[in-house]
Order: sequence, then C-alpha cells, then structure tokens
Amino acid sequence: MERPVIRVKDLYKIYRIGTNKVYALNGVDFSVSKGEFCCIVGTSGSGKSTLLNMMAGLEPPTKGEIIVAGEHIEKKNEAGLVLFRQAHVGFIFQSYNLLPNLTALENVAMPLTFQGVPKAVRLKRAMKMLSLVGLEKYVRHRPGQMSGGQQQRVGIARALVVKPEIVFADEPTGNLDSNTTMDVLNLIRKIVHEEGQTVVMVTHDNNLAAYGDKIIHIKDGKITEIEDNRKKAEENALAGLEVGGTLASASTAQRTEQSEVSIWDEIENIKADEKETTDPDEQT
Repeated sequence: MERPVIRVKDLYKIYRIGTNKVYALNGVDFSVSKGEFCCIVGTSGSGKSTLLNMMAGLEPPTKGEIIVAGEHIEKKNEAGLVLFRQAHVGFIFQSYNLLPNLTALENVAMPLTFQGVPKAVRLKRAMKMLSLVGLEKYVRHRPGQMSGGQQQRVGIARALVVKPEIVFADEPTGNLDSNTTMDVLNLIRKIVHEEGQTVVMVTHDNNLAAYGDKIIHIKDGKITEIEDNRKKAEENALAGLEVGGTLASASTAQRTEQSEVSIWDEIENIKADEKETTDPDEQT
C-alpha cells in the first residue's frame, strides 16, 4: 500500500490559562492518502483550524508526530519549515490573501518568485493557471476589481502554480454565496480527481464536507468519526449536491470538460521554456 502523504500520530496541543490546561487537540490520529480530498469538519472551537495549522507547519504541537510528504515537520526549526512549505505546500485562504496592488497574474506568479523561477517563465505559467480556472480575461485585474468568487479562483491558481504535493484550504468558501461556493468546490474536486492532487480542507459545514472523499469529524479537540465518503461524494458531484437551497451552476463543469490538457502537463511544457530564457533582465 502506498505510504500516506500525511500521517498524524497521537497529536496534542495544550494551552495553559493560569493553572488550567486547555486541550485544543487531544490525542488526534489519522492519515491522508495521495490524491485524496480530505475534509475536516467541526464547529467553532473544535480544533479543526489548529489541526490544519499544525499539518502546515504554522504552529508547533505540544506532543505527537506530524509526517508530511515523508518528513517529520514537528522536528523542524522555523527556517526548515519555511523551506518545507515552499517546496511541498499550497494554501487556499478564506479571506483570499491577495496583494491588493498586484494584478491577478502577478498574484499567481508570486510563489514562483520565491523559488527563483525566471520572470518570463513564471508569468507564462501563471497565465496558464488563470486560464485553467476560467480567469484568462481577468489577468490584469486587481483584487478590488473582481468578485469574491473570482478572487478565490485567483487564490486557487496561486496555490497550484508550484504544483505542491498538498494543498491546505481553510474555510475556502466562507466568504462566498451558495452558488459561487459550489462552483469553487467543483473546481477543487476536478483538480483532486483528475490531477491526483491532495487537498485537506477545514469547514464548519457538513454539507460542504460531503464533497470530500474522507470526512474527519472533530469535536473538543478529539476525532469522533472518520468517514469514508468517496462513493457518496461521487454521487453528490454527479447529482449536483444542494447547498443552501441552490444547485451548483453548470458553468464549471462545462468549462472543465472543454479543457483536454492536464494542468500538470501544461506546467511541465511551460517549464521547458525556462531553458530558452536567456535575457538577463528576465531573471528577476
């Protein structure tokens, strides 16, 4: 059996308030396989966001092991965690976290800057990613000129442009209306199941968690149930799962069916351009 891309073992996060101990996480144990859409669902204060932050190396555990992409991230120092995230992880945020003075194209290309990718190559790769999420007409728009759904698509393109092993999504549809929510979730499902991308999403909404192949229910810092939801998630996607009384628009499905080229094949093709970039002004 293939080794899990994420393995969490006996994980604790304990805060001290005066003489009292508060268990944000209390003996959490689970794994996530490669190419799996895993949803962690719980109410506010359940520990789901703390768990996500620990898997991403943003917050240290009090006790336990976190093995991501074969590396024990609980043993890394801050410099090591920064390098780890750059190499292996993409993020999709509820609040988008786009830089307001940059265009959509520049926002998507930003992670490639930190990897030292030449300017001409990173802009071309970012353009392709925006096209694949349906925003090729918005490359010169700044965040303030786009809707919430469009901004989140920019966020998805930015998370994927470096081809990370794992994408962590923290309430990615929290600021979106129900129709746009389903549009974004359908896009994430497409990326997971057609491209073999691993996505871990936290949400407070059981209806949204129903999109996941695996659903991890968490309450008061403990996992109460791990649900194999692959079959039901596929049925929901085919039927058009209802959220908030509205059905998903067909726009995402129609757009993605028209795309015959793999996202990752496109990125590999663009990488070949790097060898042809000779202008020194394009290297920064």
